[in-house]
Amino acid sequence: MTGYGLATNNFDQTKYTVEIKSLNSKFLELNLKIPKTFSDKEFLFRNECTKQIERGKVSIAINVDYAETSAKTATINQKLLTFYYQQLKTTAENLQDTGTNLLQLALNFPEVIQYEIDTVNEDEWKLLHLTFTEAINNFQKFRSDEGNTLKQDLVFRISNILEGMKNVEKHEPGRIILIRERLNNFLEGAVGREQVDQNRLEQELIFYIDKLDITEEKVRLKSHCDYFLKALNDADANGKKLGFISQEIGREINTMGSKANDAQIQQVVVGMKEELEKIKEQLLNVL
Repeated sequence: MTGYGLATNNFDQTKYTVEIKSLNSKFLELNLKIPKTFSDKEFLFRNECTKQIERGKVSIAINVDYAETSAKTATINQKLLTFYYQQLKTTAENLQDTGTNLLQLALNFPEVIQYEIDTVNEDEWKLLHLTFTEAINNFQKFRSDEGNTLKQDLVFRISNILEGMKNVEKHEPGRIILIRERLNNFLEGAVGREQVDQNRLEQELIFYIDKLDITEEKVRLKSHCDYFLKALNDADANGKKLGFISQEIGREINTMGSKANDAQIQQVVVGMKEELEKIKEQLLNVL
């Protein structure tokens, strides 16, 4: 499920910002960007994300902005810089490369520029953790609001499927009459009315019409739709369960279509399938 949460707090001359973004994913894929100063807290942050976010492709950026640039000084390791520069220069000469950015390249090598590690007191850590908690809460509220919108749409789609089933029931009585007429007309045209054994014909009609009966499919479809709505209101994460139920709904709709043997009913079934496909697309956003 998509989501977004942002929170900021200030301590002395330092600003702490936590930004959380997420996209749809079947599992929790966590990308955590954290300042080196708080690297020892990474496991705690990851543990809380696992408990609260559950799943999604989540990106979390924790930033520390200093009001004064002197709050975080940097030094250059001259010996290491010279070593890297000489290596690059020798390689460039061997390759007859006339590049002029060797110094810039050398500065980007690991540990050439070293930042002074700031000490973090307990108050700063508490404030950062509070900021993280606020961002998580804002993130969850965003997803909750989106979830309520999705819920309304899913309820609407299920109601359309149930309404389609009612339309199927309206066309059912006429379907049996048309099937009987088509078979009678076919036999009369093929062998003549006098050659038709009416008793045998009635037996075959009962057997044939029984094979096309969709009463069981309608009962199961209604049961699956009711179960879908019940699962939709559960407090626990139920995206996978709803996906399984939607598959069962699809089976019953498909069976009704294959048994219909009626153009009007098949048109209604097509509409029900369209609603089900929209449901499946929305379920990708449900935890």
